[in-house]
Amino acid sequence: MTVAENMSFGLRMAHKPKAEIDAKVAKAAGILQLDQLLERKPAALSGGQRQRVAIGRAIVRDPDVFLFDEPLSNLDAELRVQTRVEIAKLHQTLGNTIIYVTHDQTEAMTLAQKIVVLRAGRIEQVGPPMQLYDDPDNIFVAGFIGSPRMNFLKALVGQGGLQIGHVTAALPNLTTPLRPSDDLSLGLRPEHLDQTGCVALPATVEVV
Repeated sequence: MTVAENMSFGLRMAHKPKAEIDAKVAKAAGILQLDQLLERKPAALSGGQRQRVAIGRAIVRDPDVFLFDEPLSNLDAELRVQTRVEIAKLHQTLGNTIIYVTHDQTEAMTLAQKIVVLRAGRIEQVGPPMQLYDDPDNIFVAGFIGSPRMNFLKALVGQGGLQIGHVTAALPNLTTPLRPSDDLSLGLRPEHLDQTGCVALPATVEVV
């Protein structure tokens, strides 16, 4: 089938009026930049174009739930950003539930209202994007969310505060009680580092 026939297949099987089918296909084709490809066959399409046709076929049917499994993986960087915006706009316009599988945390953070972080079939944390960023439940989530990733430093609870190597920092107010000699992992994101901070940590610049 051509791109247009492929995208309209579900609607034609549901015996929708031709005018409605044409309008929905044209709208989806415009969103996905397929306007000039509607008469092409699959053999004449790239992998990314075929992927966009599949998204278009789902869009025109206006389902209650979209199931997207890495739908942008074959697109180039520019088109990936644009299509991501269009999917977000589509969600706002239609209000459909979208379950979106991705290994790209940028997609997850920019598209999601709720993120489910999975590792080896286990749910590590569920929550809004900024909750996972600001208050990760464990080291895996803390290291996975963020680009660049969170830095982890070994720290020790001492009498005068938190010992980080040869540096002592004030112990923050924590809900979990800490005992002297407790071994900790201190998580620092890049925005936490500032030349005017009250604690000086020696560091070596490796990459600029």
